[in-house]
Amino acid sequence: MSIWNTMFHLCLLLLSSPLATANLEGDALYAVRRAVKDPDNVLQSWDPTLVDPCTWFHVTCDGDGRVTRLDLGNAKLSGRLVPELGKLHRLQYLRLNGNRLTGRIPRELTKLGSLKIFDVSNNDLCGTIPTSGSFSKFTEESFKNNPKLEGPELMGFVRYDVGGCK
Repeated sequence: MSIWNTMFHLCLLLLSSPLATANLEGDALYAVRRAVKDPDNVLQSWDPTLVDPCTWFHVTCDGDGRVTRLDLGNAKLSGRLVPELGKLHRLQYLRLNGNRLTGRIPRELTKLGSLKIFDVSNNDLCGTIPTSGSFSKFTEESFKNNPKLEGPELMGFVRYDVGGCK
């Protein structure tokens, strides 16, 4: 076996390991930290040099070390939701209510098939509310008190990216 073939197999092994998954999920969560202002330092424990994001405050993981819950309600965060959250494939609960979040709901979040609870109420989000994927089961309660948020998205009639969103 050539050295390149051996290196290739080693890379595949590393990428499929739980450690690699933890790093990918940690990177996704750290993208959130970079995208928001955090005046009360609730994300202070979100250190990208730590291998396991399951040790971070407000993050819950399953037995495989995969992120299943993100609880950041009423944390006084301001900024935007990031598409990287769509990389948290086992995410079941995403609570971001009562913050000062702006911008659109990233389309990548509609691909989170395990998402049971999505609460972005009481923010300042804009655009249309997605209805595909797991978003088909969320009620208006999940989105209430976002005065610039329109929706729901009507397939073929209202595009996802319309609305008073900059």
